[in-house]
Amino acid sequence: MAMTQPTASREAMKDVHIAVLGAGKMGGILLDAFLANNLLRPDQIAATVRHAERARSLDDRWGVPVGTDNLAAARSADVLLLAVKPVQIADLVEEIRPALHPGKILISLAASVRTRTIEESAGCDLPVVRAMPNTPATVAEGMTALCGGRFAGAGALALATSMFATVGRTVVLDEKHMDAVTGLSGSGPAFLYIIIEALAEAGVNVGLPRDVATLLAAQTTLGSAKMVLETGAHPALLKDAVTTPAGCTVDGILELEEGGLRVTLIKAVKRSTQRARKLANS
Repeated sequence: MAMTQPTASREAMKDVHIAVLGAGKMGGILLDAFLANNLLRPDQIAATVRHAERARSLDDRWGVPVGTDNLAAARSADVLLLAVKPVQIADLVEEIRPALHPGKILISLAASVRTRTIEESAGCDLPVVRAMPNTPATVAEGMTALCGGRFAGAGALALATSMFATVGRTVVLDEKHMDAVTGLSGSGPAFLYIIIEALAEAGVNVGLPRDVATLLAAQTTLGSAKMVLETGAHPALLKDAVTTPAGCTVDGILELEEGGLRVTLIKAVKRSTQRARKLANS
């Protein structure tokens, strides 16, 4: 396993041309990040969307060519970022197939679509990298897991790592772990938003103004996560450091344990992982 901090190699990308095929939510977030972090120049990027009117507005916004012809964009790029929905991947790869050869790199954002499926659709032995980012990429605090297909070497994975490091942290894993990644970091933000919402509601219940309660809950969550990442300490040790004998915190922890929060979160990740596996096998 390899993990990187949120930095990217401009030197490694200086001659790379990228096509973002499907510049919707996540594709647009990445394109914004490439430009904002000077990872790529505008003349190194092309993008596509489904509708011509949308293409014109995005062309003005980004200063890069945005069109509706996926095949034309694919022909002019070295790296193709497949940023469409999972159900659209097969049709997209079929559409761009005439432009594909072993010198291209495909990077797929499609959850539960395996690299072998894309390789077989491509019809040639080209590098395929599968990426599972999450929505905190919007604020450059994302977590992206990457895995390589049969023909993706260290160079393809390093390039993908540089790209996704612009929106947060990255980790390279074996593909067998990707469904679990979907269940944990892919779905995890939704679980944490529920926890933040509940903490804020509790703050209101004990007399805090709602905006203050939300701020306290959100910043406490952010700070606690940062403590785990930057200290490297096990979460249990950090919890114990807050929990003084006969203090307030231990009473709260007893309520959490009695309510089954720990087991419920574990079950939520397991259910999301099972769903991802089912989709991958369908």
